[in-house]
Amino acid sequence: MMAPFWLCALLLSLEAAMSAHADMNLDCRPGSVTLVWTESRSEVDPSLFRLGNCFPSSFSGQEAVFNVDLNDCNFRRLVTSDKLIYTNDLTYISHPDSLILSFNHLVVCTYERPKDWYPLIYSPVFDTYGEGDLEFHIRIMNDDFSGPAESTSFPLGSIIPIKATVEQKTHQPLLLLLEECVASTTAELQQDSSIYPIIDNKGCLLDSKISRSRFEPRQKSSEIQLSLQAFKFALGEEVVIHCKLLAWDPSLLDHTKKACHYVKDYGWELLDNPGYNNLCDCCESSCKSRRTRSTVLGKHGRVQKAVLGPITITDVKS
Repeated sequence: MMAPFWLCALLLSLEAAMSAHADMNLDCRPGSVTLVWTESRSEVDPSLFRLGNCFPSSFSGQEAVFNVDLNDCNFRRLVTSDKLIYTNDLTYISHPDSLILSFNHLVVCTYERPKDWYPLIYSPVFDTYGEGDLEFHIRIMNDDFSGPAESTSFPLGSIIPIKATVEQKTHQPLLLLLEECVASTTAELQQDSSIYPIIDNKGCLLDSKISRSRFEPRQKSSEIQLSLQAFKFALGEEVVIHCKLLAWDPSLLDHTKKACHYVKDYGWELLDNPGYNNLCDCCESSCKSRRTRSTVLGKHGRVQKAVLGPITITDVKS
C-alpha cells in the first residue's frame, strides 16, 4: 500500500502572473485535488471551465469548483528520484462572440515520493487511443443522481433521472452523447413496434419541446445525465427505453455529434457549450453529416446500443 504523502502544492500560470480578475485556491490532498476558481468578471461563465477533460463538480455565480481524483481528468505524472509531480491545465473556453478570450493556467501538485512507491509497469502517462473495449452503462437514478433508483414506477409528469456513463480505460478522454432514445413496450424493436420518440436527429432531445425534459449540466465528460419527464405512453404497462450511446472525441462536435435540448422562450441549446448553439439548428429539420464517410467506428469514437428498464408510468388521475 502506498505510504502517506507529504503534501505541498504549486500553481503556475502560462502568463507571468495570476489574472488580477480572478482568485484560485488549490488543495492537493493524497490522491485527490480540490480547486476553486473565483472570477470578478461577470461576463465569465463558470460552467465553461475545464480541468483537463473534467467539467466542474459544481458552479454558482462566478465560482467553479472541481473535486477530482488524481487518476481522473487527464492528470500528467512526472516521477523524479524524490518527487511525484502531477500537472494539469485549467482551461476556459469562451463563447465565440465573448469579449473574454479563452485562457488556461497550469495546475501543479507536488508530493514527496514515498520510499516504497514504484510506478506500475506500462502505466500510461500520455493520452493515447487505446485498443481496449469501452464499457457503457445506463441506469435509472434517484432524484439527485447520487445512486440507483429505489423504484421503477413513475407517476405521469414526474421526473425520471437517467444516467449514462462510459468507462474509458486506456482510450483518450471521450465525450459521451445520447444519439437516439425511443420508448417501446417491447424488449426488442421491430418495424411494427409502437414507439415514443425521446431523442432523435443525432442528439436532439425532442421531448424537451413539449415537456420539462432536459440534459443536466455535466459532471464528467464520460457521463451524461437526463431528466426525463414521465410521458403519456403505454400508461400502466411495462415500458423499455432503447438508446444509442456515442462516445466521441470532444474536439470533433458537429451537427451529428451533439447533445441539444429545447429551452422555453429561448430555443435549442447545446449542452456542452451554448456558444455553439448553431449546431442545434438542424433539430427542427434533419441533422446530416457533411463528411462523405462516417468515422463513428474509427479511432474517434464508438457507438453502443443499450436497453433501459422496464419502467412503468402510472396515471395520477384519481
